[in-house]
Amino acid sequence: MSYTVGDGMVALALAASVVGYVYVKHQSRRKRLELIHQERLVAMEKGIPLPEFPLEQVRTPSVPDPTGVIPILGTVLFSLSVGTMIVLYRTLEAAEHEFWISPLPFAFLGVGLITFHFLKRDAGR
Repeated sequence: MSYTVGDGMVALALAASVVGYVYVKHQSRRKRLELIHQERLVAMEKGIPLPEFPLEQVRTPSVPDPTGVIPILGTVLFSLSVGTMIVLYRTLEAAEHEFWISPLPFAFLGVGLITFHFLKRDAGR
């Protein structure tokens, strides 16, 4: 596989954007710390006590929403089972033709999960 000049330009642009983002975040943090330092120096000269502020904000770990998995799982189960039923209906021979409906329980399970998600969401209001 040969790479073109355009591929190289895209790779360089992505790398430059990542480096630029990190640089901008670093500069904003540096300016914020410099401002806090200047305010503390002025307060010390005037004899005003300042409350201690943390230099970095405490990051609370975000808990992923467990209810977001249910509609995704329902959509995946429903779409895969309907697609499998279509493929089986179109490709099975006459002797095994009645087996095209075998993924139907998974389709019902997918529809049930999607319905449960929307009914549970509306019940919380």
